[in-house]
Amino acid sequence: MKKLSLLVVVVLMASAGLVRAESSRPNVLFIAVDDLRPELACYGKQHIHSPSIDRLAASGVLFERAYCMVPTCGASRASLMTGIRPARNRFVTYQTWAEKDAPGITTLNTQFHTNGYFTRSLGKAFHHPTDNAKGWSEPAWRPKDVPWYRRSENAKLHEQRQKQGSRTRGPAWESADVDDNAYADGVLAEQAIADLQRLRSGDEPFFLAVGFFKPHLPFIAPQKYWDLYDREQIRIPDNYHPPKDAPAESIHSSGELRAYAGIPAKGPVSDETARNLIHGYYACVSYTDAQIGRLLDELDRLKLADNTVVVMWGDHGWNLGEHTLWCKHSCYETSMQIPLIVRAPGIDGGQKRSGLIETIDLYPTLCELAGLPKPDHLQGQSFATLLRDPNADWKTAAVGRFGNGDTIRTDGFRFTEYRDGKGKLTSRMLYDHKTDHGENANVAAAEKATAAELAEQLGKLKGRNN
Repeated sequence: MKKLSLLVVVVLMASAGLVRAESSRPNVLFIAVDDLRPELACYGKQHIHSPSIDRLAASGVLFERAYCMVPTCGASRASLMTGIRPARNRFVTYQTWAEKDAPGITTLNTQFHTNGYFTRSLGKAFHHPTDNAKGWSEPAWRPKDVPWYRRSENAKLHEQRQKQGSRTRGPAWESADVDDNAYADGVLAEQAIADLQRLRSGDEPFFLAVGFFKPHLPFIAPQKYWDLYDREQIRIPDNYHPPKDAPAESIHSSGELRAYAGIPAKGPVSDETARNLIHGYYACVSYTDAQIGRLLDELDRLKLADNTVVVMWGDHGWNLGEHTLWCKHSCYETSMQIPLIVRAPGIDGGQKRSGLIETIDLYPTLCELAGLPKPDHLQGQSFATLLRDPNADWKTAAVGRFGNGDTIRTDGFRFTEYRDGKGKLTSRMLYDHKTDHGENANVAAAEKATAAELAEQLGKLKGRNN
């Protein structure tokens, strides 16, 4: 009888230990921002009002050179959430579904869900809210019945144009004297705060994905965020022209922008329109920054900050007129580079890392930080060691692709090669970032040895048959 009692005590103690181990796992607040380029004060762009993201950077680790896998929404998110690289027949389009392009792959949210985490999706995590639905503890949530436009004339125009076709829309920007929750991201922040309050008392650690929609087009934000910027000080980029000797296929027509009222169907926009677009983008960045600040404040208020990994990432870059381009959808640095900040328990904040990060590295990194096993299919590399040690050995290249182009970024260069539908090489471009950070002169013809070396490296990393 005594032996049985002792066995019961041991089992109970072991169970209690297991519960403590599970409860000590960190929570994860996974903040995605649509179309956010690294034009933020914490990235050295002091003209941008981004105090909340700057505060996160001051308490976390900022990655100066992080890159998406595909510069379009659906494909980028699918690649990140599966941890596998894009290919010519996988993760290609804006409308990509991860579960259709990579059937049977355990997604990031599913890995956390099956390992004891309460997983919740708010806003835009995957491009489609029902993608990988089984990986969420509750159905994915997005704001409903929130109008795009708050100015009556803009709402009316949008409604009229929608009747003409689903891809025709109202104005490309709007400023209205309204509260933050008049638009979807303000409502999203309120829901995220409510969920943090609810999840704080749960028995499981949580993985809360919050995907903000702005600064995605249309550039709509409350007037107070527009007022943070002096329109007269806004300048069109110096390289408002294609790069010298750039391949024709590297330049697109900015089709995403053309759907909006007031934007010409083809050709350049006027200088006035360009300034309005840039102003609107900046306003939306500051609007989303304020919503991120509300989440960080609530983490502090609920005393969750010390045991929560916070990740803020952009799904791809965005062009604001560079090389005549608007939107994303290119293999240039402006489309591929993203902001990435990670704050994790036990890691000193206010640090920066210059290592080249690919977004497929996030999946294994979060698994390691949370003490979860890493699935065998992962093609990224955990940068948890790099988080802790700036001198840690790390990869020397980041690759990505868009359309018929495959691109590689190394410490000093960006190299891209374009191929036709049969895989035949059609053109190349090489930019020397030591002397030409703006990528204004294609030197592939002049630097043939470097181009050949990078082509070989790119082929090995992406797989020649991809």
